[in-house]
Amino acid sequence: MKVQSKISLTGLILMIFSTIYGFANTTVAFAQMGYASIIWYIFAAIVFFLPSGLMFAEYGSAFKDDHGGFYSWLSESVGEKTAFVGTFIWLSSWVIWLVSTSSKVWIPLTTLLTGSDKTQTWHFMGLTPIQTVGILALIWMIAITFFSSKGIDSIARVGSIGGTFVMILTGIFVVASVILLFANHGQLQEPIHGAVSFIKSPNVGFQSPIAVFSFVVYAIFAYGGMESMGGIVDDLDKPEKNFPKGILIATLFVTVFYSLCIFLWGISTNWSKVIGGDDVNLGNITYVLMNNLGLFFGHSLGLSHATSVMLGSLLARFTGLSMFLGYFGSFFILTYSPLKSFIMGSPKELWPEKMTKLNKNGMPAYAMWIQAAIVSVIVLLISFGGSGAQKFYLILTDMGNISTSVPYLFLIAAFPFFKSKQNIERPFVAFKNKTWTNIIVAFILIILSLGIIFTAVEPILQHDYTTAFWTIIGPIFFGGVALIFYSSQSKRLKK
Repeated sequence: MKVQSKISLTGLILMIFSTIYGFANTTVAFAQMGYASIIWYIFAAIVFFLPSGLMFAEYGSAFKDDHGGFYSWLSESVGEKTAFVGTFIWLSSWVIWLVSTSSKVWIPLTTLLTGSDKTQTWHFMGLTPIQTVGILALIWMIAITFFSSKGIDSIARVGSIGGTFVMILTGIFVVASVILLFANHGQLQEPIHGAVSFIKSPNVGFQSPIAVFSFVVYAIFAYGGMESMGGIVDDLDKPEKNFPKGILIATLFVTVFYSLCIFLWGISTNWSKVIGGDDVNLGNITYVLMNNLGLFFGHSLGLSHATSVMLGSLLARFTGLSMFLGYFGSFFILTYSPLKSFIMGSPKELWPEKMTKLNKNGMPAYAMWIQAAIVSVIVLLISFGGSGAQKFYLILTDMGNISTSVPYLFLIAAFPFFKSKQNIERPFVAFKNKTWTNIIVAFILIILSLGIIFTAVEPILQHDYTTAFWTIIGPIFFGGVALIFYSSQSKRLKK
């Protein structure tokens, strides 16, 4: 019998890095806060990423035989009802991701084909560009759901190719930026005016204390995904020693890399000249900055303007290809994986029979089509809501950030209850002192709650009620649906 090899410390660090690091997070951070985003990324790593990672490791090792994941962790800690609501909100974060990405996926595609974002010039049968993107997002969602429900998961492997391309892209960006730093004798395109540059954002939308603190949600979103690592504790070599060590090293590595990349954008990008224009938004920011990097690289090395423009276009196209492949592969997995995990992991009797039934390809097709309908309705409501491109992509980004952050409130708040359970076998324990555990949990919950509240409140203070509504509606709506659904199904079962 072959003995399964264990994951080494180095393997764990690489797995955490590839799961957490997102190249596009650095461009969004630089667009929103400039150099001032660095301090918030460091803050989020210390108060959220590191401690929550250790908590998820404890959950994962204790419930390694349960296949419900998020749901199992909560139900065993705080009960079925809270677990159902919390996991429903967690599922909604993936629904919002589908909403956001089905709309954003057209930007890398048009950038790949033309060298720049042309979505803002698209018109179809008298529709505005954003409405046209909304219709295309609906078609995309229907097509992917159709093929995913047929079990054509080989296309999902495209996602791993996209991940490789993004790592190559990151390497090109870092090397080109370092060369530019030397070529321009250390001069930055976004100058540093003392410590204030690392505290104050050049973005007028992030000047007030509430707006600045709301950025913590952006930073936490950048570190999201650690809960998926909780289930691998058992596969580690010496987990009690290597997991906390791996988390510490990975936290340091990811934080330094994020901070370095945000700083490196200032070498080629002047915030006011490149990002301050009306045609730049959170949907196309990555392609705009990479195009600008190529253009500035060519000029700095004395190449002709035409060659520099071509270099910028090539970098933008490669970025478009990388991001499109990543989106394409991820979409196939995420249309069914979170949904299937929740439905199959929670009690079957809570669901209508159609929802739990798998088709011949092992897919919950009925549930997937309901999900597709919900995503399509949300996309159409936002895209036909009269927003311009900047506001449209801001809404999508804020919706994604909030819906990703709220489920962590459930997991972290449940942790002291999990620790107090006496009948649970714990192969891995990181938090040994009850008082300190409760203090750390309370601190994370306060920071996370304030970040979420301030993200919701900021557009209200700016009288931007459309953005405020869509920012907060996801968790509230899906949480409400979960409560009503659970209550009605529980009553039905009692009868």
